[in-house]
Amino acid sequence: MSATRGRPGGDSTPLWPAGHLPHKGGDQPVAWLSPITNIEERAVRERLLISPLVGEMAGRPEGGDVGQDVTTQDDRRRRRAFAAASSVPDPEIPCVTVADLGILRSVEIVDGVAVARVTPTYSGCPAVLAIELAVEASLLDAGFDARIERVMSPAWTTDWITAEGREKLREYGIAPPSKASSSIRSLFGQAQVDCPRCGSAETERLSEFGSTACKALYRCTACREPFDYFKCI
Repeated sequence: MSATRGRPGGDSTPLWPAGHLPHKGGDQPVAWLSPITNIEERAVRERLLISPLVGEMAGRPEGGDVGQDVTTQDDRRRRRAFAAASSVPDPEIPCVTVADLGILRSVEIVDGVAVARVTPTYSGCPAVLAIELAVEASLLDAGFDARIERVMSPAWTTDWITAEGREKLREYGIAPPSKASSSIRSLFGQAQVDCPRCGSAETERLSEFGSTACKALYRCTACREPFDYFKCI
């Protein structure tokens, strides 16, 4: 017998579907609340009648906040996909990830497929394909069908490197780039570059190109150690 709601002796409708019982021990009858019942008592009793359904019915096709449950699941999947993609290290500078560098633009779930959008550091970067394949492999390993989309506009800038990424570069022995938004002179290689090892500002450029095309070779005249500078783009 399903519990019913209605006036005594009148027509009644099920309060909850059979088989979904909010109380242990079986369906329980619902008392009709008289209009003259004390207001506070009515409020307490109505809460007791409604609240058991919240946990039981939520997410079920019979009722409840199904939309919120689906949205939560989709959001969890998206965050899990982003975590998998963002963990991929840069093949040329393994101390930072594609997320640290800001080249991982977004990860979305589209028709059940994890779509990662990646922007190259510059159009001729030889590591672009390796990065895209690594992101795809990471998503596949995480259990997603994956698709990689290359986004060329707006163009990547070193200003997109995160604060954490800059600190990782410094600890790795690479001087992080100056921010172009703070100094236009940085774009022309005229920025002050501090030594990532001793912190001295007494440095000199030895070569416009370092271990890769996106870095320049510097030397600290204080500690005499050479180091790479990640060029401002």
